[in-house]
Amino acid sequence: MTEPIRVLVADDQSLLRGSFRVLIDTAPGLTAVGEASTGAEAVEGAQRLCPDVVLMDIRMPGMDGIEATRHIAGSPETARTRVLILTTFDLDEYVYGALRAGAAGFLLKDTSPEVLLAGIRTVAVGESLLAPSVTRRLIAEFARLPHAHHAPGSSLEDLTEREREVLLLVARGLSNADISEYLHLSNGTVKTYIGRLLSKLRARDRAQLVISAYESGLVSAAHQSTD
Repeated sequence: MTEPIRVLVADDQSLLRGSFRVLIDTAPGLTAVGEASTGAEAVEGAQRLCPDVVLMDIRMPGMDGIEATRHIAGSPETARTRVLILTTFDLDEYVYGALRAGAAGFLLKDTSPEVLLAGIRTVAVGESLLAPSVTRRLIAEFARLPHAHHAPGSSLEDLTEREREVLLLVARGLSNADISEYLHLSNGTVKTYIGRLLSKLRARDRAQLVISAYESGLVSAAHQSTD
């Protein structure tokens, strides 16, 4: 029997934490292993409980969700734990920082229960949750802000032309299947390119590849497709 996906719920609102916990505990293949009301508690809980996924609020007292995510993603002790950010606004400036800190993706707090549960399952198996209609615009917007450190070309100099092409399509929100069709490559070949990109760019996951594409200057506003 497959072990259930273990989830830690981090939110400063007790009512929301309780609601998320009930939802998770009643879903097949998922179990809530703990709660946290602050970022510091989320980090401690991740270390102590070793959850597969932390459902992380951004705005919490003391250490916020971004700093907590940075601690969880950056520590060898909790590096296998995936962080799924929950936010109130789809263009919350903090989401960009959370993705840079190592979050696997984000969802809105008013998303449907079905989408939330599917999102937890998605990040638990190592995928990134990047909704193209929202995330492309969000990252494109905040990667152009003054606090984003651009170094056009510097981090991509070891990539081949084809790898750059694949990275650009990843940043546009295309799935592996979409990239396969667009470039007339097999799914296996696309997976190989993704693996090479993760290794060369020292990226944790697909979300980090998207960040690299924007911060390097590979993707600009001119590259953005319209929704």
